[in-house]
Parts: sequence; C-alpha cells; structure tokens
Amino acid sequence: MTSGQFQLDLAEAAKITAPLGHATMMNDEKSVEFAEGSASGRESLRGPNGEEYPTEEEVKSLRRVCGTVPWSAYTVAFVELCERFSYYGTTAVFVNFIQQPLPPGSTTGSAGTDGQAGALGMGQRASTGLTTFNSMWAYFCPLFGAFVADQYLGRYKTIQVSIAIAIVGHIILIVATLPSVIAHPHGAIAAFSIGLIIFGLGVGGFKPNISPLIAEQYELAHPRQTVKSLKSGERVIIDPTMTVSRIFMYFYLMVNVGALIGQIGMVYAEKYVGFWLSFTLPTVMFCFCPSIMFLMRNKYVKRPPTGSVLGKALRLWGFAMKGRWSVNPVTT
Repeated sequence: MTSGQFQLDLAEAAKITAPLGHATMMNDEKSVEFAEGSASGRESLRGPNGEEYPTEEEVKSLRRVCGTVPWSAYTVAFVELCERFSYYGTTAVFVNFIQQPLPPGSTTGSAGTDGQAGALGMGQRASTGLTTFNSMWAYFCPLFGAFVADQYLGRYKTIQVSIAIAIVGHIILIVATLPSVIAHPHGAIAAFSIGLIIFGLGVGGFKPNISPLIAEQYELAHPRQTVKSLKSGERVIIDPTMTVSRIFMYFYLMVNVGALIGQIGMVYAEKYVGFWLSFTLPTVMFCFCPSIMFLMRNKYVKRPPTGSVLGKALRLWGFAMKGRWSVNPVTT
C-alpha cells in the first residue's frame, strides 16, 4: 500500500463517533480518506467535506475548544426567553388575583404604592388550590407533548401547535381580568380556570421540545470532533460536547433573564395599572415566538419523528402485567 491515500467506507468511519440515528452521515456515498497530515508525517482522517478528524494521538494531546454557535440556536434561545417571560410573568400574579379582594375604588385590581393588589377575593384556599393545580398541570402535560413530538409531528411542528394553543389560553386569561369581568367574580374565576387549562396544554407541548431543538441546531451538522489550526498556528480539537454545553449555558441564561424580568415587571404592572396589563404584556411577548419560528422555518435543523419510547414502555408494561395484575395488591 502506498503512502498516498486509501479508501474507507464512510459508514464505518462515522460509527466511530457519530450519534445514533444520524442517517445523513451513515448513508452518504462519499468516503473519507487518510491523507498526509502535518509536517511531522502524522496521518489524519478526513471527512467527505474536507474536515479533518483527530488521530488517536491528537485526541490525547490537543487542546479542546468550542465551535461556532449557529445563529439558529440563538433564535431558539430567544424564543425560550419570550416563553419563560410569558409563563412566569403570568403565574407570578395568580395568587393576588384569586386571593385578594378588589381594592376600594379600583376596577382593575391596582392599588397604588401603599395598597394591596387584588381582584376576586376568594381567599387562600382557592388561590392555593388553583396555583397548585397549575404547577401539576404544567409538569404533567409535557409527557403528552413529548409523546406527540416523538411519535407524530416532530419537535418543530409540535412547538408551533403548542404556541397556538397557549396563545388561546393567554387570551382567555386576559378576558378574565377585564374590569367588566372582574366585577362578577364567579364568572371571572370560571374563565380563569378554562384559560389555565388551555394555557397548561400549550406549555406542555412547548417545554419538552424546545431544549432538544436547540441542541439539534449544532449536533446534527457536527456529529464528531474535528481538528482546526488557529491563527497562532496551534492545532486544536473542535469538541461538539463543549459546544453544546456552551449553547445550553446561553439557553438557560435566556430562561433566567425571561423569568426574572417577567416576574418583576408583572408584579409592578398589577400594582400600579391592573391585572389586565400584567396578563396582556406576557401575551404580547409570547407572540414573538411563532413569528421567529416561522421566519426561521427553513433555517432550522429538524429531526423527523422516530417513535416514542414512552409508548413502547407502556406496551411492554401492559404485556408484562397481562393476566397478572389485579386491583387487590395481595394477589398482584
């Protein structure tokens, strides 16, 4: 065999570090090649697009750095900021809206600097019950949202549908805070409860799919480590794991920024203007989500649904318990 080049099937080369399900790399008909490496005579593995993969020696010796974060990932992070602003901004005022009575002379629930904002005056029991239900509902619905995305729609479509559902819930919550509706507490609490349920369904479809979507913007295009020479001449390894870690640092920065501004801002809105504003501003902010997702629809990396593990697990559990399960714990 000469010192030039010899061919390897790409499928075998990709198996080294490529993640499962990365069909693009595995099915590519191109091949990778061993080419002459640096001046020291080391050989390096090259991919179909000319990217250089590290040798075993380089994996042990070269410094690892983050790659370039794609702009599509930044837009997904901003979408998450808007959603967290809307969620925490809305839920931050639930207790006062339900528990505290309407301040004297106010029709919107605002009470000024020295007063206590309130609207329905239904007491602590009602506020605790509804806010606890909202927390439970917001953590239960993601199971359904994740199943739909994995089994049927994919993450991008599920997020868009969930945003539409959540906007309907937001609008109903706004209606429940209008002065003419607050004047009739029983009607307001009924509208509020319906809006809360629909709002939670939208949150449930959004939450489990947005974080995997942002990771896919880099992972699928960069499935394995590559070698790059810096301007200083230093050879470094572009590590996808480090890059994805940086992406999620930005992602959770946006989560915390959105949640913090939403909660603080809406508390001031309810106190000095009224509950209608503290529910309307999060809705306006949330409306940026579908706009950005639609404008970036052709830029996002989208993984098709591959089937839900949850459904398979439930079928396996049902098969295992068939003929053996009973309502009587003694005989089960």
